Amino acid sequence: MTLARTPALDPRGIHAEVARAVQDTVIRLCPGVSAIAGYHAGWLTEEGAPAVGGLGKALRSRLAVLGGAAAGASTGMCVAAGVAVEFVHDFSLLQDDVMDGDTERRHRPAAWTVFGAPAALLTSDALLAAAAEVLLEADSPHAACATRVLLKTVRALVLGQTRDLAFEQRLDVTPEEYLAMAAGKTAALISCSASLGAVLAGAPTEVVMGLAEYGTNLGLAFQLTDDLLGIWGDAQLTGKPVLADLRRRKKSAPVVAALNSGGLHALELRDFYEDPGPLSETDVPRMALLVEQCHGRRWTIDRIALHTAEALRCLSGLRLPQDVAAELAEIAQSVPSRRK
Repeated sequence: MTLARTPALDPRGIHAEVARAVQDTVIRLCPGVSAIAGYHAGWLTEEGAPAVGGLGKALRSRLAVLGGAAAGASTGMCVAAGVAVEFVHDFSLLQDDVMDGDTERRHRPAAWTVFGAPAALLTSDALLAAAAEVLLEADSPHAACATRVLLKTVRALVLGQTRDLAFEQRLDVTPEEYLAMAAGKTAALISCSASLGAVLAGAPTEVVMGLAEYGTNLGLAFQLTDDLLGIWGDAQLTGKPVLADLRRRKKSAPVVAALNSGGLHALELRDFYEDPGPLSETDVPRMALLVEQCHGRRWTIDRIALHTAEALRCLSGLRLPQDVAAELAEIAQSVPSRRK
């Protein structure tokens, strides 16, 4: 069956509606913390004045709109799905910054450094509650089902984050364990984003599952690319210092692959992770070189290619409207060259 959607439904136009709805909904549902949410998202300054910025590329809401449009969802359904996944994404980022101690987000001070950690965490809770409310208020007979899908996704996200925190205390993390963690921490929400609009539209199960599988592979490729940027990314583009993840001794995908490679280089890299002392300016570049010599960078690049190909394979099995399928394919193909 080929899915058809209303010809007048323009995903690009709906994206602008999502951006407006995000702001309106924050003010309506979260008045006590709307200033913090707006600052974190980029459309308010620290003082609460309008700022240039906002959703940016908004990958997750873009996927929600495309998935909904492909399945014949109304504009309202697409907007609800887009707003909900953006709120869950910001919920996770606000918490991540506090837990990781990251002081910058989107090229400016992280919200918790400006307003305090308690206020940032309360804002994240408010956004999570608002995400569920937005879906439950959607004009769809499948609103309750979509809300259950979103909340199940949040559970997977929390489990992934829990595993990521546990990895900080371990040096025996395997690549398979890392990928299972990333499937929850990052890929679960991207998978939900790709399929949530279709759920609201009551699309056939095979379509919802196909879009979800596409999103899972896209999310894994996205996280692995993020891990490459965390070590070798351009600081002016990523907003992070060069070799940032190594300075924090973060066990990202290239590091995990390198530590599991065996040999003298892997043992030397392990020594850097076992020693709790401060790293010198020469230590960090040495660590990056060791990761390369252990083929950690190559392993990560190969996995990105694999998951990108799998995402495209999932699309080829779905008979989506041509323009939507093309845009979803373009998103997948752009991940390996992504810049934050």
